[in-house]
Amino acid sequence: MSKIEIACFNPESALIAFENGADRIELCDGLSEGGTTPDFETVQQLREKINIPIFVMVRPRGGDFTYSDEEFEQIKSDLIHLKSLNVDGFVFGILDENDEVNIEQNKTLVELAKPLPCTFHRAFDRAKDLEKSLEKVIECGFTTILTSGQKPNVSEGKENLKKLVELSNGRIEILVGGGLRSSNIQEIREFTKAGYFHSSAITDGGAFANSEEIVALRNK
Repeated sequence: MSKIEIACFNPESALIAFENGADRIELCDGLSEGGTTPDFETVQQLREKINIPIFVMVRPRGGDFTYSDEEFEQIKSDLIHLKSLNVDGFVFGILDENDEVNIEQNKTLVELAKPLPCTFHRAFDRAKDLEKSLEKVIECGFTTILTSGQKPNVSEGKENLKKLVELSNGRIEILVGGGLRSSNIQEIREFTKAGYFHSSAITDGGAFANSEEIVALRNK
């Protein structure tokens, strides 16, 4: 059976994910922006109720993944604050002006996060050159890459996802996400040979995870 991470954009979804057997939660805010740093108080309250791993997104705004000096300072201080709330890991990703993985800034954050693991999020799908970007993310010390294979969704990106799983060769986890649902997880898993999958489990265009969809993702 695959491992399932549910992207949760509100506390309700996090509790639904926890109660329906998700392996891990990616907690964020800003659904319409594709995920931003959640409220510290929300994180604190959820930590008291949830005992599966909570990985928290650290992203100060929607839009691109290149940040000003002030924004980078904000990211660092948010990460330090969240670390004190006993989260289990972090999700972020910084590119430079040329849409290449910003090794220096990402490395700094991975160091700050230690000993907690870090996932490089879908900024990877905007980065240039699949193979070089993979090596750079590994060099920065991330444990996971969340990706749809540099395509709009996992179905279109499955060739690249398969390639990433092969190229990574166990050095980093390829977390498959982006348009992933219970209706396509089986086909994507068999094709890519990935072992960890990421979905919001939102089935009605709303904001909340659907409990039946989480169970279906787990059981496929």
